[in-house]
Amino acid sequence: MATLHYLPPVKPSAIALGTIFSHTASLAILAPVFGDTYNRAQAANTKEEFFKSKESANAAAAWGSSLVGSAIQSYGVGALINATGTLSYKGAAYLGSLIFMATAAPSFISQVFTEKRPMDTVAVGALARVFETVGLSIFLTWWGTRTNPFD
Repeated sequence: MATLHYLPPVKPSAIALGTIFSHTASLAILAPVFGDTYNRAQAANTKEEFFKSKESANAAAAWGSSLVGSAIQSYGVGALINATGTLSYKGAAYLGSLIFMATAAPSFISQVFTEKRPMDTVAVGALARVFETVGLSIFLTWWGTRTNPFD
């Protein structure tokens, strides 16, 4: 029988607030998608016509997957904070930087050197990812992630 005892517990309020924090940061990247969808909704004749459109389905899927991804990311960062015993903001910034370097930095290097994307586009994405990693780890350290801080 498989058990989940090896997964570190994280305070549920930390996961919820971290989800909101991370989701807000990721919406900065998705804002153009939702802006176009909003403009199409205004141009649609009826609400029913808009809700049946492909754009609304794509926007809902992007929003939902972003929300679920933010919740998973919040749990993961909280679990790393607990597992490493991080208590200071400096330690949280280091941990968030390591998460950023492991997850986001390779794609930004690829975007700049291989895909030759505009630097402003890459910079906005990098800034949002820094908020999602370093900012999230500092925020969760401030809020607290341990279910029992005396353990």
